[in-house]
Amino acid sequence: METVSNSGHDLPFLPGYSFNDPTKTTFPRSQTLGYRNGYACSVLPVGASKECLHVNQLFQEMKNKKPTPTYEESKQVPPSEFVPAHVAFDKKVFLESQGIELNPPEEMALDPYTELRKNPPRMFVTPSDFDQFKQFLTFDKKVLRFYAIWDDTDRMFGETRNYIILYYLADDTVEVREVHERNDGRDPFPVLVKRQRLPKILVENSKSFPRCVLEVSDQDVQEWYTAKDFAVGKPVTMLGRTFFIYDCDKFTRDFCRDKFGLPEFPTIDVSKKPPPVIKQELPPYNGFGLIEDSAQNCFALIPKPPRKDIIKMLMGDNKVLRYRAVLESPIPEDKGRHFIFSYFLATDMVSIFEPPVRNSGFFGGKFLTKTKIAKPGSSLDKPSFYGPGDFYIGALIEVFGHRFIIQDADEYVLKYLESHADKYPQSTILSLKNHFSKPKSKTEESDSAPTPENVEMETVIKHIQERFKNCISLLEGPVYEAFQVLDKENTGSVDREKFCGVCKNFNIPVGDFLINELIRLCSSDKGKINYNNFIKAFS
Repeated sequence: METVSNSGHDLPFLPGYSFNDPTKTTFPRSQTLGYRNGYACSVLPVGASKECLHVNQLFQEMKNKKPTPTYEESKQVPPSEFVPAHVAFDKKVFLESQGIELNPPEEMALDPYTELRKNPPRMFVTPSDFDQFKQFLTFDKKVLRFYAIWDDTDRMFGETRNYIILYYLADDTVEVREVHERNDGRDPFPVLVKRQRLPKILVENSKSFPRCVLEVSDQDVQEWYTAKDFAVGKPVTMLGRTFFIYDCDKFTRDFCRDKFGLPEFPTIDVSKKPPPVIKQELPPYNGFGLIEDSAQNCFALIPKPPRKDIIKMLMGDNKVLRYRAVLESPIPEDKGRHFIFSYFLATDMVSIFEPPVRNSGFFGGKFLTKTKIAKPGSSLDKPSFYGPGDFYIGALIEVFGHRFIIQDADEYVLKYLESHADKYPQSTILSLKNHFSKPKSKTEESDSAPTPENVEMETVIKHIQERFKNCISLLEGPVYEAFQVLDKENTGSVDREKFCGVCKNFNIPVGDFLINELIRLCSSDKGKINYNNFIKAFS
C-alpha cells in the first residue's frame, strides 16, 4: 500500500488519511485555466515571489536584450529605412499589406492642348509662291453668290429650305445664309455657317481629332473648298449637310466662264409641285331638305344657307305655273285621285295639292310642300331639277317614288312659255297648244256650263284675289288645315260660329264687303258654310 508523506508522518494512503501540510505557505498552481461559478476563466500563474507573471513578460525581456559576442566587438544594427507618412498610409501600400495585388501604374493620357504648346522641332518648309496679299487686293469685295436648297423631306417632319452660299474670293472663305420668308415660323437667324474656310478632304490621322475643341489647322486638312467646287446643278456637302445648287447671280456666271471656261449655267427649276387635287365627294343624299342645303354641311363646320338668285326672285315674284295631274299607281283606290302642281318661277320649287273629294277615303290637302324635285338618275355633284320645260301634256313626273302624269294646265302656262320660247323646248309649247286647241264635246260643254250662282261666285273670288294678292299664298294651307280639324265628319262644311272663329284667328276681314258676300254664297240653309268654295279665293 502506498503511503503519503504528510508533515513527516508516514500514514497509509487511505480515505480520511489525507491532511494538508501545515508548514506549507505557498501554493503555486500549474494551470492557468479554471472554472468559477460554472464559467471558464483564466488565472495568471503565481511565481515564487507571490507576484503574478505576465504572459508576454518573458518575450519582451528576450526581445529587448541584445546579444553580445564574446570575442569581438558588437556590430551596430543598421537603421530602418525612413518611410514618409503619405507613403506608409497609401491605399496601394495598405492593399498590398492585406495581400491584394494591384495592376502596374498606367501612363496619363496626353492633353492635345499641352502637346501643342510644347516647342515643336524646327522644320524647314519652302515658302509658297502664292501671294495672299495680292489675292486680297485683286479680289477684295468680290463674292460668288450661289442659290441652293437643302432637301430634308426624307426624315419625319422634314422640309425643303432655301439657302445662299457666299464664296469670298479675297480669302477663299465660305458663308452659308438661310433665306427667311415672312411668317415662316422660324427665328430670324439667317447665318447657318459663319464665314470660314471649309475643309473638303481631311487627313486620315485627323479623324479622331477633337475639332469641337480646337480649330482645324493646315496639317489636318488635305484639301480645302475652292471656287471650282461650286457649280449650278451640282450637290455640295459641307459639314455633313448636302446642298443642291440650282442658280447663281450674273457676276458668278461671268466669273466661272472667264476663269474656269465653264459653259453658261442653266437655271434649274426646284419649285415644289402642288399636290394632286383630291376630288371632294359628297355623301349620298338622305332625302331631308334640299340637296343644295344638305350639301352645305360638307363644305363648312358651321353650314351657311345656299346663295339665292336675287334677280330671278324679283323677276319671277308671284308667278306660278299650275298643272293638273293624276297619280299612276297599281292600287285601284288611287286611280281617281287628282293633284294640282304649282311651279314657282321665283325659286324653281314645286308644291303639290290634292283637292278634297267627299266620300273618297282621302283627306286631301297639301301633298308636298314647296321644294325642288330632282330628276331620277341625277348626281349629287350636279343635280338636275324639274323645270317648266319638263311639264308637258302626258309627261311622267317622278316625285320621291310617286309617279304623276300631267293631264292639264292653265292657259297662263302657255302664254308664259310662248313669251320665253328661247328658254324652253318647242315640243313642250307644241303639246300645250295642241291640248288647248282641241274642241270640247257637247256633253263636256253642258257639264261645264256655268250657273248664275257659279258665275257670281267666280266673280267675287276674282275680285278677292286681286284685292288680297299679297297675303293669299300665306293663308291657303293653314286656313284649310284649320277647317279640316273642325270638320271631324269630313263633310266639307262647318258651323258659322266655328267658321268665324277661324277667320278671326287668321285675321281674315269678315266685315269686308267682298268677304261677306263670299260667305253668303258659300252658306247653306242649315246654317253651315262650305269652306271648300271659300278656300278657292285663297288658292
